[in-house]
Parts: sequence; structure tokens; C-alpha cells
Amino acid sequence: MSALTIENGATPAVGEPPDTGARHKLTAVTGLAALSLDAMASVAYGPEAIVLVLAAAGGYGLGFTLPVTLAIAGLLAVLVASYRQVIAAFPDGGGSYAVARAHLGRRTSLVAAGSLVLDYVLNVAVAVTAGVAALTSAFPELYGDRLWICLAVLVLITGVNLRGIVDSARAFILPTAVFIGAILVLIVVGLFRDAPVSTAASDGHASVLADNATTVGALLLLRAFASGCSALTGVEAIANAVPSFRAPAARRAMRAEVALGALLGVMLIGLSVLISRFGLQPVEGVTVLAQLADASLGHNWAFYVIQFATMVLLALSANTSFGGLPVLLKLLARDNYLPHVFGLKADRQVHRHGVVWLAVVSAGLLVFSGGDTNTLVPLFAIGVFVGFTIAQTGMVLHWRRERGPKWMAKSVLNGLGAVLTGVSAVVVTATKFHDGAWLIVIALPVLVLAFEAVHRAYGKIGERLGVGRIPEPPHRERSLVLVPVSSLTRVTSEALTAAVSLGDEVRALTVCHADPEDQEATEALERDWALWNPGVPLVRLPSERRSLGRPITVYVRDLGATEPGTRVTVLIPEAEPERLWQRALQNQRGAVVAHAVRRDTNAVVCRLRFRC
Repeated sequence: MSALTIENGATPAVGEPPDTGARHKLTAVTGLAALSLDAMASVAYGPEAIVLVLAAAGGYGLGFTLPVTLAIAGLLAVLVASYRQVIAAFPDGGGSYAVARAHLGRRTSLVAAGSLVLDYVLNVAVAVTAGVAALTSAFPELYGDRLWICLAVLVLITGVNLRGIVDSARAFILPTAVFIGAILVLIVVGLFRDAPVSTAASDGHASVLADNATTVGALLLLRAFASGCSALTGVEAIANAVPSFRAPAARRAMRAEVALGALLGVMLIGLSVLISRFGLQPVEGVTVLAQLADASLGHNWAFYVIQFATMVLLALSANTSFGGLPVLLKLLARDNYLPHVFGLKADRQVHRHGVVWLAVVSAGLLVFSGGDTNTLVPLFAIGVFVGFTIAQTGMVLHWRRERGPKWMAKSVLNGLGAVLTGVSAVVVTATKFHDGAWLIVIALPVLVLAFEAVHRAYGKIGERLGVGRIPEPPHRERSLVLVPVSSLTRVTSEALTAAVSLGDEVRALTVCHADPEDQEATEALERDWALWNPGVPLVRLPSERRSLGRPITVYVRDLGATEPGTRVTVLIPEAEPERLWQRALQNQRGAVVAHAVRRDTNAVVCRLRFRC
């Protein structure tokens, strides 16, 4: 059977070319729209995170905004170069998980996978709440309904992704292009300004700048660097989802990665230059990006375009997780660390189980936080730095083993990235620990233990099934088919016809309870059975309790003891009404018997549905 038959559930017609699914995969442009929204949207809060930390050192501290941003841009360049190498070396996707699995061992690869899973899930919740927060800032009357709005946005994004990653990419190309264009226009226009055009957005808002601070310590700069590195979340998403691209997938993914790095770097540096140029000071209740738009373009329609584009892109940046996480879950399922259902693909190249699982868990986080961004932000970005560090370290070992051209330079590049992201991971975790990051410190090892528990379970199942070993040749055994009956109907006749076609011997079973009414009904059935004389014996199974499944399972187990070597099949006849609502009228006796036999015996359960 072909892979196409297994995954899509249908065999292509004779003479038709196989559907490779190329039209449901990404190009470099659509890949940028589907998988880079998280990174692109980070320009809305990355520079602000730097400014808010440096504000503790007053106006003198804000002077270090551009140097810190340049350091982050340098790290971005290292990460983009590294992940291009990851894409080329691991074209099956998986990013840091794939690198760690190949070079750092099983346990480290699970840490990388767990950190990415946590970060992807948190990204959805943070992105949606941040976008809705921007909306409620513009329309305060919606603040009380923010949770329901968050859930509605989540349902919308989930629905689009269930139609396929290409459909989601096409849907998000326009808002992505509008946002990037608006930010670039803001930067270009701002570079020609000598002073802010307007400060209307920040007028009347209290400044958060510290007074009388004139020194900047190394720890403060390190905290500013670590906080600003939140702008780098999402850089790894393209490397995780390489199989989602059209062939040549690796080449297209590398182009998308470079484009992402170039655009993100230009926007981060450009915005930081404007922060220094305009002497911007952070204020309460107004984002840094809003102040920059006000200063560069004025408090006019262009200002509102940028605000609206930012709001939309923040909300839609959750799509990065929907593009990257299902592919990662597929790889974990392939390696027996998650249920295999996560490896199944739908006809639009969608890992629907991964998409739905991500939506459900994210909805739980939204309910837990009440739609409040500040509750979730302390948990965010820790996992991605762990993944960055593991990926960079693994690539150092990769180049040392490959010993290809320029392997030393590549190793130095990845080693530098590992040191920088490792320091950032430690600093971010330490600074956010009391604000809720301790939950991630607990959740990550718990998730790794869950992966290992699933792997052990699959190992035991595989050992019992003899996976990887050639089994004994099939041989014929005596077969006995048991048919539970309660009355004589056409369904009974159809069931016995099927049974005698399947087995060497057939027996009909009827359960008789102790009360007089049931005794009378059983005696009537036995009289009618004798008159009908179908050539199949009717076996009465007495039951002291009002139980239907247990007497049958006891009988099946006794057969296993008294007639070893006999293959027992329990064929359960059921009438299936034509209309869906009529199925609620059934007594569900068949389901009760099937559940009991499957739970307590090794007999084969066959449910014969007779369509009315």
C-alpha cells in the first residue's frame, strides 16, 4: 500500500498522476507569512522591553538603547546563519530537537522539544491577548469582554489553519505586508525628522523614567539585552517546519529564514535609531511603537494605520505556532514520544490533531489568565532560549564530526551563539523567576518525563507485538462465533448468516435474569427458536444481577479454559436507524456488550450494523 493511501485514506484512480500535495505547501513568500509573524510582531515589544529596563538608569541609561539593540541584531545574524545550517543539515524539520537528537543524546533532545512545545503554546496565548489588549486600548468599552474576544480570535486562527498552512499563509500575507510596509515607512520618514512631529500620544501620561540616575552597570545592560531578546522568538519556526515547504524545501526555507532575519534586523535597528534620535522616554499606558509613530508620522490617519496593523499582526502572530508546533509533534510521534495520532496528516497536508491540541491548550491558558497579557508574559521566551542554546551547541558538534569546508569558522559561529543564548536563558529565567517563570522550570521536566513515559509504553507494546522481528507464519485454527441475541428479528437472521460464513461453529447466546418477567421472555425465545430451527444452538446464560456484559465475558473466558486453541469471535448485531436523531432511540445493548468483551477477554469483537 502506498504512503499516499495510508495518509490520505484513498488510492488515486488508475492513470491519474499522484497528488504530491505541492499546492498545499509553502513557497518562500508564503512561508514568510505563515511562519514569521511571531518574529515580525516582536518589533512591537522588543525595543520597548529594552527601553523599560534601561529607564531604571534614567536618561543616561536610555543612551544605551542602540548599542544593546545592535548586540541583539548581531545575535540575530548568528541565529539566522545557524538556522540556515540547521535547515540544510536537517531537512526533515524539528529544529533544535532534530539537532539534539543527532548530536546531544535522547534526554537533551527531549529538553529541546519540551522547551519548544511550551514556548509555542505560550506564544499563542501571549499573541492573542496582546492583540486584544491593543484593541481594548482603542475601545475601552470592550475591556470586560476581552476573554471572549481572545477565544473568538483563537477559534478564527484555528479554523484557518485546519484548512491548511497554505490557506493560512495566503490569508495573512496582506496584514504582514501592511505591517512591514508601515514600519519601514515609519523608519524612513523618521530618519528625515530632526524632532518629533507630534507628542500627542504621550501627552498627559506619567513617565516611568528614573530620576537622578547617572550610571549603567553591566547587570543592567545584561538584563536589557535579555529582555530585548524576546524580539528573537519565532526565528526558529522556519527550521522546525521545513517539510511544509515546496521542493526544494530546504532551499526555500533558507531563503525565508534569510528574509526574516534581514527584515527583523532592519526594523529593530531602525526603531532603536529613532528612539535615540527623538530622545523618547517610556510612559505609562502608551507603547514605545505608538510614540515612534506619533513622532515620525504625526497624530493622523497614518498613526492609526500603524496601530491597527500592529494590533492585527500581534493577534495573528499566533499562527507561527500553528505552523511550527504540529510538525514538531509529528516528529515526536514518529520517535514514539507522543501518541502516533499526532503524526497523521489530513488531505491538505495538515496535522489536524496537533492544530486542535494546540488550540485547546491555548484556550485553557487564556481562561486561566482571564485574557490578561501580563499574567502570561513572565512565562514567555524562556523555552525558546533553551532551544536556541541546545541547537547551537549541537551544531558545533555537527561541524566537528562532519569536518567539511570551513567547519572551524562555522563551529566558532555556533559556539558564540550558544554562549550568548545560554547567558540570555539564565538571565531571563532568573529575572522573571518570581513573576511566574518558576512554572516553566517545573513544567519543562514534567513534560520531558511525560515524553519518556510514552516512549516506554510504546517500547513495551512493541516488544509484546514483536515489532522488528519476523513473526511465525499464519496457520488455521478452529473458529467459534458467538452471537448475543434477545429476540427473533431480521437482524438476528442476518447476524447468524454472517456468523456461519465466518466460523466453523456458531452459538447464539441469550442472557436470562432472575426476575419472572425475564424468565418468561427467555422461555418464549427458546420456544420460538426451536420452531425456527436455524441450525444454531441457543445457549442460556443465567445472571443473578441486572448485568448484560459480564455473563457473556465469563462464558468467553470459560471457553478459553475448556477449549484451548479455539479462536473466539463475538459478533454483535445492531440496528442502525436511517436518521441521526433516531439513534438516540436505541437501547445501546450492543455497545455495552462490546465494551465488556473488549475489556475482559481476548476475543475478537465484530459489530454488525444492519441499516434500517
